[in-house]
Amino acid sequence: MTQSLSPRVEAVFWFLLTATGYFLLASLSLHATKGADNIAAIWPASGYFLALLLLMPVHARVAAFAGATVASLAANMLGGTPLWTCLAFTFANATEAAVALWMLRRRERGELSFMMPRSVVNFCVAVLAASVVSAVLASALAGTGPSFFLSWLTTVLLGMLIVTPPIVMLARMIGAKALGNTPMMRKAEATAILAAAGLVTILSFSQSQFPITFLPCIAVVAAAYRLGPFGAAAGMLIVAIIASLLTGQGHGPIAAIEDAQKVRIFFLQFYLLALLFTTLPLASLLIGRERLSRRLEQSNRWLLQAEAAALVGHWRVDLVAWTIQWSDQAYRIHGLDPGVPVDVHYSVKQYVAEDGAAVRKVLEEAVRTGQPFEYQGRIRRADGEIRHVKSHGSIETNRSGQPVGIFGTVQDVTETVENARILEAARSAAERVANTDMLTGLPNRRHTLAFLEKALLGARDHGAPLAVAIFDIDHFKRINDSHGHAAGDEVIRRVSQRAKAALREEDMLGRIGGEEFVCILQRSSAQAAEIVAERVRKAVETGTAADPDLPGATISVGLAVYDGEADIEELLHRADQALYAAKREGRNRLRMAA
Repeated sequence: MTQSLSPRVEAVFWFLLTATGYFLLASLSLHATKGADNIAAIWPASGYFLALLLLMPVHARVAAFAGATVASLAANMLGGTPLWTCLAFTFANATEAAVALWMLRRRERGELSFMMPRSVVNFCVAVLAASVVSAVLASALAGTGPSFFLSWLTTVLLGMLIVTPPIVMLARMIGAKALGNTPMMRKAEATAILAAAGLVTILSFSQSQFPITFLPCIAVVAAAYRLGPFGAAAGMLIVAIIASLLTGQGHGPIAAIEDAQKVRIFFLQFYLLALLFTTLPLASLLIGRERLSRRLEQSNRWLLQAEAAALVGHWRVDLVAWTIQWSDQAYRIHGLDPGVPVDVHYSVKQYVAEDGAAVRKVLEEAVRTGQPFEYQGRIRRADGEIRHVKSHGSIETNRSGQPVGIFGTVQDVTETVENARILEAARSAAERVANTDMLTGLPNRRHTLAFLEKALLGARDHGAPLAVAIFDIDHFKRINDSHGHAAGDEVIRRVSQRAKAALREEDMLGRIGGEEFVCILQRSSAQAAEIVAERVRKAVETGTAADPDLPGATISVGLAVYDGEADIEELLHRADQALYAAKREGRNRLRMAA
């Protein structure tokens, strides 16, 4: 407001503004509504001063307190108050402003806002405490009794409660240029509502024949409802000004009360306090409700956007009425237009037969136990397409713990399921590649030895018979040198095919390197293993000899039967020793390990 002024000029500005406004309001209040104790019914100067303190910069507050002190002394002395009493009243008013400002700064971290219920409560607590302190000081210094204390308390309390809020809100709206941005229709509505409040108050307090003091209450509530906290504060200020002036001049139902002036002043104060504590909190709560409504609307928009982006919908089953509600995204997941009537049975029937039974079982169990649930299944959409969906949720219960509803989410996970299938296929393919010899298609060395480890554990733990036969192709280097590596590779492939064909289904054949192979013969006694190994040797010998396009090939075989070896290396070593024995004795033969 005064940012372009120098600090000294700014201090003078706030001094004059405080002193002028305080003096005018104090003088008007004293002459219009003075009571029997020389105290006004409302002391608007206190509210005006507190509003300025909340709006002005910190460095200008000393000048403002000086201006308020001068104005208070002048107004009270002109009103006929003795000097000592003037000093006592001025000190009490200055103290109340300081106490209220201090409490508000402690309770409100930021700027005081009359739009928030919590801030309104803090303001009321602060001004009430300040009013009590002020009344105690004024009573003690002036040497008066409890009646004076109560009169002072209500006077300054009303002044701050009624005058401070509209001044602060109006100043901030002007500073934020909110009035300039307000549509003309809104301004016209506000003017009409506040003017109506003034007219209704004049009608109620200019006559005493008809007791219609409730009409200003209705007018202020209407202003609060339509215009928010500013409407409530402005309407309250209008009612207070008119009611105080007319009552002070002897008009209206309160002035017609046949009792002492003090009683009439107290009744007016009580009326204004009741009206104030009805409308200002109501306006704040209405603003809070409006904000919550906007947040809820925004949250719903974000929820719908998030559901659409994540392909997630939600649903709720009312177990009492046996109805179901779907969100728009739930309809889209099922291939339906939002809003199409659906029932509980239709929702379950959307699942394919084998999955529908599982879904019903999961939901029935969740309702029975009250525990959260989760399931996944396939639905047949309205267009016939099969989609994978996943749902999880919880059971709603009443105060007695009885289930009354089921709330859940539904997500289209078709792409996730398909990606998982592709990933599993890729993993299986990679595993096959990692475990398979590319030349022969047989298990490679790593896979073969891992299989043998498991077979050895089974033999050790359960006593299952186990034998291992190692064989390699006789004179394979000569075949490579004479016929080339391509022919050598083809011989290896042909030998692996013949050997595998000669094995039983439970046996395994793997290539462990070069022209060397391992047969793992499970559940085989020594005699049975020897028969199988010899069948393999003969199959290779006769099979390659019958192929005129390839050089003939034979194999030498070393066989070892499991005999309590500690590991596969020891068992393979025995079989390897038997293989060397077969080679030494002329090749193309089988030898059993000792």
